[in-house]
Amino acid sequence: MLTAAEVAGARARAARMLADAAVVLTPAEQDAIEIADFGLSRFDELGLVLVVYVNTERVCAKELVLFPRQTCPEHRHPPVDGSPGKEETFRCRRGLVYLYVEGEPTAAPGARISDRDHASFTVWHEVVLAPGDQYTIPPDTLHWFQAGDDGAIVTEFSTTSRDELDVWTDPQIRRATVVAPG
Repeated sequence: MLTAAEVAGARARAARMLADAAVVLTPAEQDAIEIADFGLSRFDELGLVLVVYVNTERVCAKELVLFPRQTCPEHRHPPVDGSPGKEETFRCRRGLVYLYVEGEPTAAPGARISDRDHASFTVWHEVVLAPGDQYTIPPDTLHWFQAGDDGAIVTEFSTTSRDELDVWTDPQIRRATVVAPG
């Protein structure tokens, strides 16, 4: 659970990062910046900031903002209503992103995961994304990602996003962030 002040602070910090990267947001987009702590109350470590530009029955476009060494936990986008699941392309805009997908494990990965979380991260094939690099993640593929030391901004282009239906490796994860009253 996050406090309203923590959510407001994270929104302001993300808005500054986006502005510094010359990403212009409307006032409505700034107000709609989503803070995801995955129900773990460890936002600076396991969290993600999202700005959704469009999410229709066919396409989705988002900005993903990660603070330094912040991680989006391992998950997959399963088949839904006859679709194969979400296919997404990540294009790095700023910083470095360590993306992990299914495949041969990388011998010396760049991400840092605490010992208490290590069991919830099972795929270790590393794809390093620098500004201008992009990678497409097929539907229903386990993946997770972490920003480098300076944080990162990633533009996501995908098929329809149904984040509430994502399947997380860590059974404790809840997609919806709970904000403490007051």
